[in-house]
Amino acid sequence: MDRLDAARLRLPGVDVRVLARCPSTNSALLAADIAGPVLLACEEQTAGRGQRGRRWHSLPGESITFSLARLVRRPVRELAALSLVAGVACVRALRALGAAHAALKWPNDLLIGGAKLGGILVETRAQGASTLAVVGVGINYGGSALLEKRARRRIASLERIPGFAASRNDTLREAARALLAALAAFEAEGLDAVRREWEALDAHAGQRLRVRLADGRVVSGIAAGLAADGALRLRTRAGVRAVASGRVLSSRAA
Repeated sequence: MDRLDAARLRLPGVDVRVLARCPSTNSALLAADIAGPVLLACEEQTAGRGQRGRRWHSLPGESITFSLARLVRRPVRELAALSLVAGVACVRALRALGAAHAALKWPNDLLIGGAKLGGILVETRAQGASTLAVVGVGINYGGSALLEKRARRRIASLERIPGFAASRNDTLREAARALLAALAAFEAEGLDAVRREWEALDAHAGQRLRVRLADGRVVSGIAAGLAADGALRLRTRAGVRAVASGRVLSSRAA
């Protein structure tokens, strides 16, 4: 098994740590005293989390799970867009390594051929005049039937992609490198730094979507990119609607 190795994950100016097992890399970094960037990778998370408290499943050697913590200076109202920024960074890295069809699903999923390849969970806490942003990333690397069974859904994995030959260490390092660059761009320019790129990588661009809102209601419309704050724009019969929080339930050609 290609075990995660801190020496192979080394990045300039980043404190890199690797654990064999932990409940959640996000929780560990949120509870830590952090001054500079920290990358925490883990072979197995026992209480990994996705959006809205859903469980993230991982198996030793089958998944890439890590969190990157960095202080960010942007208005608090803009921080909801961090999952979009992180998604663009991860897809940049995966495409460069050979996953040419990696794409994004609003607001925080990585897809291949419509199947879930990975997910992103961003959590923040105030720290002085800045905000500590912890970006948690989970990517399916191995094509284990057990992982698919645990997730109870069809999943994509990097090992199943023809021509993808990067190791787990190389994939994690390049994803973290891309995240650092994207976070620096976000700090300088806000979401505008990646908004057009996110729209170009949107797996559902121009499709008709059903989206469950935070209050449980379901709305339908044609995906029309992002609003300036990262909300999903839907073209409905009543006009264009911006959805700030929700989950895409289904998609089909418009």
